[in-house]
Amino acid sequence: MAHAALGWLRPPKATPGGVMTLADHLRELRYRLIVSVVAIVLAATASAIWYEQLYQVLMRPYLLAVEMLAASHPNIETTTVISGVTAPFTLALKVCVVAGLVIASPVWVYQIWAFIVPALLAKEKRWALAFLAAAVPLFLLGVVIGYYILPQGISVMLAFTPDSVPILNLLEVDKFLDLTLRLMVVFGLGFLMPVVVVGLNLVGVVSARQLARARTYVIFGTFVFGAAATPSTDPFSMLALALPMTLLYLVAEAIARVHDRRVAAAAPEDAT
Repeated sequence: MAHAALGWLRPPKATPGGVMTLADHLRELRYRLIVSVVAIVLAATASAIWYEQLYQVLMRPYLLAVEMLAASHPNIETTTVISGVTAPFTLALKVCVVAGLVIASPVWVYQIWAFIVPALLAKEKRWALAFLAAAVPLFLLGVVIGYYILPQGISVMLAFTPDSVPILNLLEVDKFLDLTLRLMVVFGLGFLMPVVVVGLNLVGVVSARQLARARTYVIFGTFVFGAAATPSTDPFSMLALALPMTLLYLVAEAIARVHDRRVAAAAPEDAT
């Protein structure tokens, strides 16, 4: 009974060539989204147990920024406040959801790959495991880099406060943590871009030649993305995101070039 009731949730059966109708693609997308959301919700619920510890970890960039600011601008004072009755609850939700997003990253990253490449062949399944093994660490690396560059960016922005007159900076905790969480997620997603590029090359969607032709535009786009996507307006955040993304794209292009050469070299053998 329960199996039949949940029949609408099951993804469509893959055809040998991976060809699907539009309705099947939508059913597949619905299935991948539901699995990803359930995994994130479960991880977020579990992370609520350690909310106090998570809060302390997320506030550490602010404490480090205050130390940096005290060394360079001792006359500038800052303090944190929470404004509003519902702000503490909303803050807890945001922290737990982002923690769930990070913890459940192996699940939803794989769902992205599985949706891009349905009906994986045996060889492509090996590439899927390699994709997952590279994508999850890179996403987590981006999250960590976003976390560690934040104190420098905060101290730079707060240093614009004039210290010739007594001014107290009131930093709203919910807005600060919202900035921190968004920055970490943006860095994590930015670091996924090259892995997606390599994955698309491995399954024949894009070639190394196409990647080389798009190189200039991609590099320019990474800096635009770094400037637009980072919530803070300091140049450190933009460069810390754009430069690694550029380097990772070049690495992805090199991997795609090696793969295309191997495919081209193996083509005559396959033909015979």
